[in-house]
Amino acid sequence: MKSILSTNYYVHFDENAYFSLSKYLQDNFCSKIFILVDNNTKEHCLPLFQKKANFDLSVEIIEIKAGEVYKNIETCSHLWGRLSDLGADRKSLIINLGGGVITDMGGFVASTFKRGIKFINVPTTLLSMVDASVGGKTGVDLGVLKNQIGLFSNPEMVLVDMDFLDTVSTREMRSGLAEIIKYGFTFDKSLWKEIQTFKTIELEKIKPLIYRSIEIKNDVVLQDLLENNLRKSLNFGHTIGHAIESYFLESAVKKDLTHGEAIAVGMIIELYYSSKLYDFSLSLTEELKSFVNSFYGKVNFEQDDLAGITDLMQYDKKNVSGQVNFVLLDSLEKCQLDVKVNPDLVKEGLLYYMEN
Repeated sequence: MKSILSTNYYVHFDENAYFSLSKYLQDNFCSKIFILVDNNTKEHCLPLFQKKANFDLSVEIIEIKAGEVYKNIETCSHLWGRLSDLGADRKSLIINLGGGVITDMGGFVASTFKRGIKFINVPTTLLSMVDASVGGKTGVDLGVLKNQIGLFSNPEMVLVDMDFLDTVSTREMRSGLAEIIKYGFTFDKSLWKEIQTFKTIELEKIKPLIYRSIEIKNDVVLQDLLENNLRKSLNFGHTIGHAIESYFLESAVKKDLTHGEAIAVGMIIELYYSSKLYDFSLSLTEELKSFVNSFYGKVNFEQDDLAGITDLMQYDKKNVSGQVNFVLLDSLEKCQLDVKVNPDLVKEGLLYYMEN
């Protein structure tokens, strides 16, 4: 696969990724190299990465616990301390090997340590490949509120090795697929047409969809790096979806959702708003709802949960002056940005999803 040029770095694929990494290390002095992993990627991905990268230089492995609950400032503080203890300086390099938590947080830690050291992202999950691999967003959560603390900072390069997908669970693969569905509705309807044929996620069928998704996101980022306009469209499904994800994360009785499970629900609900406000096809909304419910399973929340979910929407990053902003659709591939939805319709959309 041909490398993709982003703002000032490349996304490299498969064997070319390791060739590019080797050349980078030959051409750039790094006083120390650190590889950030969680306990899952240390076990399942690190041996493969080290074998393929074939480092001549010694590296330090820094490990954290896996999970969204650890994507916070407390973990960052721990990592800054570890880097200091291990003698990291401004010529050090961090390689973030993992999913979105590792790449988001590792990029943030690198960008703020000693006012910024270099980092390389190696996404190992479907979600991180199609979402976090491009765009320069780094950050962590504030309590259960998603990505409230962070900054834009680009890696030296991104290395996408699809062999890592062999280590990803079926549930996490489905989580990543939700972001590809998003690209299908917002930018390339052929992606949605292809996904509708899926009974399971087969690696050979998903690989070209990964590449196309990264192409789409990169095209958007190149036009609107700081999310002032077009890039907001990538938040389709996320206003409601993030609120649902956060609500389940903080609940003492509900099982946590993956990011993709919550975003899939968010897209259904936001298509319902689109059908009410912009005459988006209700049959297409039903089509997505049917696919998501059969492919992911129904997410169960009750009337008593609705107030808590809608309250969390008040913290969405797209909000301005206390107004909740949605990305809705006129039609496939045509978005409306910064849409206000009245509280009655917000609740109506949640109730629509709750129906069979």
